[in-house]
Amino acid sequence: MIPLFTIGFLEINWLDIADILLVTVLLYQLYKVLTGSVALKIFVGLLSVYLLYLVVKAAGMELLTIILGQFMGVGVLAMIILFQQEIRRFLMMIGKSSPFNKDNFFLGFPWRKAETENRINLTPFIEAAKSLAGKNTGALIVFARSSELKFYAESGDLIDAVVSKRLLLSIFNKTSPLHDGAVIIANNRIKAARCILPVTENNDVPASMGLRHRAAIGLSEVTDSVVLVVSEETGQISLVRNGEVYRNLAAADLRSKLNHFLFDIEPKSTTPAGEKSVSVA
Repeated sequence: MIPLFTIGFLEINWLDIADILLVTVLLYQLYKVLTGSVALKIFVGLLSVYLLYLVVKAAGMELLTIILGQFMGVGVLAMIILFQQEIRRFLMMIGKSSPFNKDNFFLGFPWRKAETENRINLTPFIEAAKSLAGKNTGALIVFARSSELKFYAESGDLIDAVVSKRLLLSIFNKTSPLHDGAVIIANNRIKAARCILPVTENNDVPASMGLRHRAAIGLSEVTDSVVLVVSEETGQISLVRNGEVYRNLAAADLRSKLNHFLFDIEPKSTTPAGEKSVSVA
């Protein structure tokens, strides 16, 4: 291939430039996944050890080279173990943007029409959220999308019941044994209650957000689920998707955003759609 230009003894062509740009994009996406978490500090630590290994190897320090070389020999395996959550998030980020994602690839196929006709009724959730917010009763409701969240559902009590406002109010009643944890909605049914969700490790989450909000953010970081949160302290209603929290939603705004997030229906209301308080994606 004919070189584009030369820097000293280096010959640069279009393929080299494309290679550098792709590596830059890859590193930027990796930084986005790691930023704000403890994993970023671990990654910097591993990088420092690797640079030290290169220095002692170039300096001819045989003993240190052997010791660090043994450490670097298991470096890939150690990174897979240490960064399993971040690797999962990175692969999910790629999967969401892939043309083979079912939300994009199958958009024009006939069975998509049958899927959209079987939409879940949002009214019980909105009415239940209003009642719970009025009584300052906390709630955590997860709307599963591409995955049924089987792993998280099995951490709680399986219910498999028809959705209703009264059932949701009963579950989140403060005297109910099922109120502590999340309710998972899948296939238009209440699949499980008292489910345990992963808590975000992002240090940028405001201290004003309690454990429910942190659990909602944590799940939205590793799945494409939409999470409805009712704050026990303030009674505010929030929605969480892709690490972004939309706080202080009125009933109309809640319906509009749920339609947009779950069914890709653009909001028609001109009223403010809540305050986007924090983004940790």
